[in-house]
Amino acid sequence: MTTLRKSLRGAALGALLAASAVAVPTLASAQALFSAPERLDGGQVGFSSGERGKPVLPGGPVVANGRGFHPGQSIVLMYGQTPLSTGPITANAEGGFEARLTLPANAQPGNHPIVAVSQSPYNAVLADLKISPNVPLSNEAAYRITSIQPTRGLYQTAYSAKRNAVFATSAVGRPPVRQSELLRLNADTLAVEARVTPAAAPGRTGRDGQPQDGGVFAVYGVGVDDANDTVWVSNSRQNTVAVYRQSDLSLVRQFEPGTVNHARDVVIDEEHGKAYASATFEPEVVVFDTAALTVAKRIKIDTTVRGETFSAASVSYDREARRLYVASNSTNEVAVIDAAADTVLNVFRVPGARSVIGVSHDPQTDRIFVAAQGTDNLVVLNGSDGSVVADTPVGAGALNVVFEPKSRRAFVSTFGAGTVTVTDVDGRIVANLPAPPVANHVSTDGRGNVYVAVKSGWTTDGNDSVLRIRRAR
Repeated sequence: MTTLRKSLRGAALGALLAASAVAVPTLASAQALFSAPERLDGGQVGFSSGERGKPVLPGGPVVANGRGFHPGQSIVLMYGQTPLSTGPITANAEGGFEARLTLPANAQPGNHPIVAVSQSPYNAVLADLKISPNVPLSNEAAYRITSIQPTRGLYQTAYSAKRNAVFATSAVGRPPVRQSELLRLNADTLAVEARVTPAAAPGRTGRDGQPQDGGVFAVYGVGVDDANDTVWVSNSRQNTVAVYRQSDLSLVRQFEPGTVNHARDVVIDEEHGKAYASATFEPEVVVFDTAALTVAKRIKIDTTVRGETFSAASVSYDREARRLYVASNSTNEVAVIDAAADTVLNVFRVPGARSVIGVSHDPQTDRIFVAAQGTDNLVVLNGSDGSVVADTPVGAGALNVVFEPKSRRAFVSTFGAGTVTVTDVDGRIVANLPAPPVANHVSTDGRGNVYVAVKSGWTTDGNDSVLRIRRAR
């Protein structure tokens, strides 16, 4: 669902006034010009698909939901000067409304500004209607997909060459999370070899102000350290990370809550004994000593966007060049970090992208692959200067991306479309593979295999899936 609450100001107000000048008689008949305006910052409008669990697509149904209006207030949804409904919408007794619309089949993908104009008192609210591209499945015969359903709440996977195993994390529900597992799967068969539930987390204060149990140290991100026979995981809910032993999944070190703010991804530099964890909502990557199991350094990342703060999300490590790539979902940037000195080399803006979140890198071409959830696209950047090589629509909710070096293909998981889109190094789509209903994360073993964590979404109460994708022989 796309939602944006904002009373019109500046350029948006100017645009509305320009449009109003064309239709002054109509507006005047409904509302006296420059009467007392709405004094409260009220009114919020959001859009979602009319089909549960589906993205908004051209030709598809859309539900507009509003709240924060006055009971009985009249609202008109406007696309430019064109009303989207045949008549005004009336707010109910709670100040809300629901309107169902159907998009034209030729509606173009993108974020479309819609104005909700309300009368008595007058107000205008600007909201984005995001229409996602409908990218059809293609070239499925070129790939072989193996699937297993090991548990619920899958988040990420990471491969261990030492054990020929795939480690997977899972967590179910909101805090306090009580169901979470770290699993070790056989990389050839995907059979579960070992599993463990994390230890209990400290108690917390509920929304009602009352104390409640803290659930467990639920695991989300995962990185493998074959040099020390360990697995690193992020405990996003407790703002920290933990280290487990690969052999029996016993806990080696649970770092204190607050060590890494809303820790997301963890990647390992095995050769130089470092682990890097991204601190979501903070301009920071935390560096750990993998031998001493201590915090070694905190790398601060300054944004190039005035008035904003870099928010570290997905990270990707290039072992050959010793470069760390960090996506910012708040400023739509990618930072390039010199892992030898643990200093920031560059911060590149990602043109044409909103809600940048996934990142990967090809050492051979020095290209950076960026997945943007808010614009449903894969943007390929030149790693030397940040210039755009390609901008490719891949499907609703492009969430994560991994570059697979053997096939020299980028694999993009789309959260909303439930697909894995495969592109070449130039960003051209070579296949679009099914991974329904919700493709969450992609990783590679470097041998041609890609592993996908797929959530079951709203379709079933059953387990989530781990997919292995490889080229058909």
